[in-house]
Amino acid sequence: MNRKKHAFLLFTKAPMAGKTKTRLTKERGGIFTPEEALDFYKACLLDVTEIGFRAIEELNQANASENGDQPDQYDFFISYSPASEKEAFEKLFKEAGPWPASIHFIIDHGENFDQHFDDAFKQLFDRGYHAVVSIGGDLPTMPVNHIVQAFQWLAYFDAVSDKGGFVQAPCQACGVSLVGYTAQTAMDSQGVFYNLQGVPALDAYTHKASQQSIPTAMLMPVADVDNGEDLAHTISLIRSIKYASYFQPDLFVPHRTLAWIDRMGLTISTPPNTEHDPRESIDA
Repeated sequence: MNRKKHAFLLFTKAPMAGKTKTRLTKERGGIFTPEEALDFYKACLLDVTEIGFRAIEELNQANASENGDQPDQYDFFISYSPASEKEAFEKLFKEAGPWPASIHFIIDHGENFDQHFDDAFKQLFDRGYHAVVSIGGDLPTMPVNHIVQAFQWLAYFDAVSDKGGFVQAPCQACGVSLVGYTAQTAMDSQGVFYNLQGVPALDAYTHKASQQSIPTAMLMPVADVDNGEDLAHTISLIRSIKYASYFQPDLFVPHRTLAWIDRMGLTISTPPNTEHDPRESIDA
């Protein structure tokens, strides 16, 4: 059996005040200052890093037991831009460590999101990585098992198809929270995120795969955090995860993000539902 290399890819912009999570700032209808939005994203980013390492640990353990002395290799990569933020960005992870294994950094290039994303995948494939699974830094509630399953699906498609394979998980707004495919898969992100015809990313990827009959796996949706509504959902979800983790110890609690939320004193409330289902009239 040939030993293969696989890469978990955390794809992100380097966090910068005024350029990070701007839809969460007061200027864009949110509740944070630019500096607060920056700090929130940093906490999310570090939690997502821990999620990635936990997935790699599970994959390495399972792979070692299955393949004996020739296990596949799973490595952790972070791709970011711009290059001018290299020193500050990599310092953030160094100071938050130690981490279970090395973090490999690459800088992606392009003129829009699609080109940057494709460039990151190409750099890894050019380095000999066989499968790449990628998520963003604003997904602190991403289940560890999503990443594990994504690599497992790609391995399965390898065994049954000569077209490689593709795996995705939706987010809450017709977008995607996880994307993965193999080096031989005829897939790219052109026209997916930078789309001027109004086609959502989820539909765009599905169309690309169906046009070429690429085997595709779909995981359950995971919400990212772009605006105030997303933030409220994430805060409630994290608090629920924390309580459930007492009974489901395999759940990952994004403790850095939760600690920041608690320091800020953020709580969630909803207005009275004046348009509720008039069930009492039915029962009466």
